[in-house]
Amino acid sequence: MANKILLEVVTPDQLLLSKEVEVVVATGVDGEFGVLHGHVPFLASLAVGEMRFREGNETEYAAIAGGFAEVTGEKVTILAEAAELAREIDIDRAQRARERAQQRMEKTRAEEMDYARAEAALQRAMLRLRTAERVGGIG
Repeated sequence: MANKILLEVVTPDQLLLSKEVEVVVATGVDGEFGVLHGHVPFLASLAVGEMRFREGNETEYAAIAGGFAEVTGEKVTILAEAAELAREIDIDRAQRARERAQQRMEKTRAEEMDYARAEAALQRAMLRLRTAERVGGIG
């Protein structure tokens, strides 16, 4: 495991990924951060955003819907509310979710709480679509 770091992505439902990689880049609430082997330990709150990781010449992407990252010198653990690897995103489902969220936002502007939930759903759907584009899922 020389110069590699173990990346684990965990959701409430499953261990999504456990893989030795060379670099991890995630979206924290304070901005994007990158981690290499030997990084100083820290904790970060994650925003709804993209995560990418590289092993050799291959870069993979995942959609992360918030959570926390724990970084040590040898391991990055992503504890996500929800997460999907780009290659596994159901594009039709994500597009339908985006459309439903947009419709709810139009109907509920006056009801602030419903609007905020609809806006969060829209952000997640748009993230999934952007992430899926990384692997050529949609153009």
